[in-house]
Amino acid sequence: MLLNIVFDSETLLHTFDDNMSKGSKPSKRGILAKSSNPMMLKCGIICLLALALLGNFCNAQYDYQKPSHPKRPQVHQQEKQIFEKRIDWHYPADPKSEEKPVGPVETRHPIQASTIAVDCREMEAIIEVKKDMFGVGHFINPADLTLGPCGVTAEDSSAQVLIFQTALHDCGATTMTTDDSLIYTFHLNYSPSQLPNTPVVRTSEAAVFVECHYPRKHNVSSLPLDPLWIPYSALKMSEEFLYFSLTLMTDDWIYARPSYQYHLGDLISIEASVRQFFHVPLRVFVDYCVATVTLDPSVDPRYAFIEDGCLVDGRLTGAKSKFIPRGSDDKLQFQLEAFKFQGADSGMLYITCHLRATAASSQIDNHNRACYYDNGWKEASGQTTVCGSCEPTGVPLPSAPQYTGVTGVLEYETKVTLGPIPISELPMA
Repeated sequence: MLLNIVFDSETLLHTFDDNMSKGSKPSKRGILAKSSNPMMLKCGIICLLALALLGNFCNAQYDYQKPSHPKRPQVHQQEKQIFEKRIDWHYPADPKSEEKPVGPVETRHPIQASTIAVDCREMEAIIEVKKDMFGVGHFINPADLTLGPCGVTAEDSSAQVLIFQTALHDCGATTMTTDDSLIYTFHLNYSPSQLPNTPVVRTSEAAVFVECHYPRKHNVSSLPLDPLWIPYSALKMSEEFLYFSLTLMTDDWIYARPSYQYHLGDLISIEASVRQFFHVPLRVFVDYCVATVTLDPSVDPRYAFIEDGCLVDGRLTGAKSKFIPRGSDDKLQFQLEAFKFQGADSGMLYITCHLRATAASSQIDNHNRACYYDNGWKEASGQTTVCGSCEPTGVPLPSAPQYTGVTGVLEYETKVTLGPIPISELPMA
């Protein structure tokens, strides 16, 4: 625009000069210009040009500041934040678990579990297997255990024992003869099935050989042999794995009494016990006790103070003798009030008792009882009703093991003597 204005001004001046030179009639404006100083005319033209430029500039400013149409509000955009220092960022690494310290490792060695026992009899064998066969706290399924082709015969739920009863030639038994023995061998097989609704088992297969040894040679005399003999293996089992004892105890029943000395009127605390190994849990009974002045229980003077499982001393003499309530089946405790035989020169007493052990699962009855008299008959296990037949009548001392007709389980019994026990009179005050 500025160039156009300058060009028009120069054109105007040239046109004016040409008209004047051609003799054209000058206009009033041209007369004024001609009569004026040419220098002044040029200055005026320059001023006009300056004014035109200034007007154009003002118009341009006016058009920018005051637009003809309203403008839309401008949206302010977030400006990029410029940091003084460069930020370096990396994706975090995967977390690492803390390593636990490794301690010493002790290898557990398996412990041999005594869970199988056999009772070898004259015509049959009875094998008992604990349900916790491996001694790890897991009971086996009876259906998984067989004796050859034979299954479990019976189960003692109270003792958690499985029982096999078989003739010596049945259940796949094999025989072998040596110079001294006849051996019957049974194969006890365990094949575990998977746990219900799972494909896992927690025990391994096992095979156990069970043997019954019978001697081939016997010492005989001219006397006839008793056909009701007990197999040698059964006798050895009774001798080696069942120990009966009578022990003098302190009044609190904690320790064995160090001294056997008593005075008249003292209570003699006696504990009968049976120590078992491979057998089912047993309960001990004292069927008969007699006091004598010698080791021979059959000589006079003698006093039977326990008869047929009944401690009759309290009823006969009014003494404080009694059975103590049972704390465990393998022990039976009783107290006898100290006494002396009339006219006996010796103050010594020998006490001989017949002890018997039977399965703890057997019931308390007239045959299995421990009764005493204390203002009425009472029983050590609380079964008072079985004491109704207790009477102080002499009972012969049994001597041999017997079979019960109900369970067929052998009852182990023996005779134990305790003494000598010195009994002295109370010193005079």
